[in-house]
Amino acid sequence: MVIRKVDPLSIGKIAGLLYAIIGLLFGALFSLIAMAGATFAASAGEEAPFIGLLFGAGAFIVLPIVYGVMGFITTALAAVIYNVLAGMVGGIRLEVEQG
Repeated sequence: MVIRKVDPLSIGKIAGLLYAIIGLLFGALFSLIAMAGATFAASAGEEAPFIGLLFGAGAFIVLPIVYGVMGFITTALAAVIYNVLAGMVGGIRLEVEQG
């Protein structure tokens, strides 16, 4: 079996969704860290602990969007480049077994 061509849009959509999920996980982690920092800042008497809260909430919203869009663009571009190179050298050869 030889993969000679891939559809950039279909691969881009899958990769974009996968990267958005990864961005959601990273956004949640950053949000928790920012909220912990805001809590420590508030307990230490800092005047502006809300900046940490805004950063945390922003990370939870922005990171999935940025990761998803960048994952889609880079994967679709890689698929286009693969199609060009596969046309020159023949593609990826896979050996599969039915079980």
